[in-house]
Parts: sequence; structure tokens; C-alpha cells
Amino acid sequence: MPGCRRCKLGFLINPIAGMGGAVGLKGTDGVAALAERLGAAPVSKDRAERAFRRLLELSRGDIPAQLLTAGGPMGEGLLQELDVEHYVVHTPREKTTAEDTKRTCSVFASENVDLILFCGGDGTARDVASVSGDMPILGIPSGVKMHSGVFAVSPEAAADLAFGYIKGELRTRETEIADVDEEHYRKGELVVRLYGTARTPYLPALVQQRKQVYASSDEEHFKLEIAQFAREFMSDGSYYILGAGTTTAKIAELIGCEKTLLGVDVIRNGRTVLKDASESDLLELLGEIDGGVRIIVSPIGAQGFILGRGNQQISPRVLRIVGPEKLILIATPHKLRDLKYLLVDTGDVEIDRALAGRRQVVTGYRMAQLKEVRAASDVFKA
Repeated sequence: MPGCRRCKLGFLINPIAGMGGAVGLKGTDGVAALAERLGAAPVSKDRAERAFRRLLELSRGDIPAQLLTAGGPMGEGLLQELDVEHYVVHTPREKTTAEDTKRTCSVFASENVDLILFCGGDGTARDVASVSGDMPILGIPSGVKMHSGVFAVSPEAAADLAFGYIKGELRTRETEIADVDEEHYRKGELVVRLYGTARTPYLPALVQQRKQVYASSDEEHFKLEIAQFAREFMSDGSYYILGAGTTTAKIAELIGCEKTLLGVDVIRNGRTVLKDASESDLLELLGEIDGGVRIIVSPIGAQGFILGRGNQQISPRVLRIVGPEKLILIATPHKLRDLKYLLVDTGDVEIDRALAGRRQVVTGYRMAQLKEVRAASDVFKA
């Protein structure tokens, strides 16, 4: 059990994780080069840095573990910048691949590390778990989609969990590794597969739940009621940016517009203005129009994220232009009842905090409930 000796902490970054989100690719597996051509910027290093700065804060500059990592952008570069002592166990090729992740974790396994702390998404979690054996793993969230239960709710929460575990203060629990088929996902088909289980340091509120899909006649009834109400208020001439999901899709269906189930679309006066929009598409539109704009999103089942998971096209830049007060939340009563609070994790702590607070959530026809929204980066302080 960690805490009785100097632990070994395996750390790695998937440098391309999350790049596909803002450009509308709904993932980066196998399309990193395309994401780069579309102007995608790396995001995982920044999120890993947030976690390590929190870890250094908790340990007062002296992390109580021997750090093993991969070379270059997979960990070494960041640790050098932060002046954190480390040992490189694998030097990746110039263009990193899943094989580099697996080779690094294979060395971690041979070195009997106490915990693998990785930064990436569901694809990275699959790669890590495929070779990590019974070693505990913990994810710093940086993917486009994160259905697995091995991820902390934020980089800061990941640091809290890692620190608590290597100090011997936290235990692990078994959780599921799940991922979607990105080929189907990009076509608007949600095909989720369970790939296995892993042990993860656990503390309530700091680890996200595996995404759940609700399906019942009551759910469909309330989705229809929400859509009927939305059809009324969306007739005001404003541009409406609709996030992903079946609840927003029901709105478009009732209005008579085709909706990208797993993408972001823009509707105005019953007409689709943008379909499957990227961040740059939204920014271009916002620079051209002269009129009201609103954003409609629905939380992820069991996880509660309204922004930062699967809808990265609605970026901090987009949110600043539209305004936090123009965000409309929708959710069925059942989904909302299962969530203690809602979360935002856009990658920009300032905009996340601007979105936080008590907000109304539309739950039916002219029905709403107040629900607390929290910045994921601040959950560890609660």
C-alpha cells in the first residue's frame, strides 16, 4: 500500500488527445493529421500542466514519489519545464502513436509503479489499460469524449486523487473502460463498447461516473415537452447553437430541421444555418451576424458535464462572444434527479467560473428547475 515507502508514479501525456474536438472531428483517433490541417491546437499538455501545478502545490514542491515518464511531448518536456525530477523510460518516435503509450506502460509495469497517471481520452485509457495489468490508473481528462470511469472530473481533481493515493490516504475501486467507435461516431451513430475494467483511486465527487444513456417512455415524453417549449421560444429570430445529444435532436426534429446527433448545429427561424459546425465555423458566423445568439446544451447522463465533453466546438472563445447569460440548459427530470450538480470543463477556468452558480434548467413544457453549476476545476475545493 502506498504511503509506507517512496512510491513510483508513472506519468504520460497523449500529445494529440482532444485535438479533434474544436474542429468538429468528435475524436482524434486515427485523424490527428487531419485535425492539424483543420487548425486544431494541442490541448493535453496544458491540462497535464494544470494537474502537476496542483500536485506541486499539495506536496509543497516535493512530490512524494519517483516519477517515471516518456520522452519529449509525452511527459519529459513538461516535467523539465516545471523542474520536476524524473526518469525517462521510453523515447517515442517523432509522431507519437498508441504503440508509444503501450510501450511506456509496459515499462511502468516492469518497474512495478504504484500508479499510472495519464493525460488523454478514452482511446488513451484503452491503450494504458491494455498493458497495465492490475496497476491502478488515473486519467487527467483531455479527450473529446470520456465515457470511462477512470477519469477525474478535472486536472486539479486528478492531482488531488493521485496525491491522496500515493500518500496512502485513498483506496481504489474497480471501474469500467469504455469507448465509442469513432468511425460510427463521426457518422452520428453512438456505438459504445465496454473494453474492460481497471482500478482507480477513488473519492466521491472527484472521479466521474461512466456516461449513461436513459431510455424510457417517460424520457421521450419529457424530451417532447422540452422540444415543444423550445420551438416556441426559438421563434424570436435569434440564432440558436444546439449542442449534441438526443434532447437537442428532438428540438430540431420538431422544428423540422435535420440535426447532427453528435455534433453542434445552428438553427434560426426554423432553418439550419450551420450543420456539424466546428469552432472556427461558429466564430466566423458570430463575426458576420448582427442579431441575438443563444446556446442550448444538455448534460451528459450520470456525469453532469454541460460543456467540455463532446461539444468542444462551443469553446471559451465562442462562449465569451455569446455571453454566459445566453446559455440555456435542458434536461429531463430523471436525468437531472440523478445529478447532484452540473459541471463545466471548457479548459478555461475563468469562463468556467463565469458559468457557475444556480441556473435554471428546462425540464418540460414551461417547466424548469434550479440546479447548481460548478467549474470542474473547483470541485476539489468543495
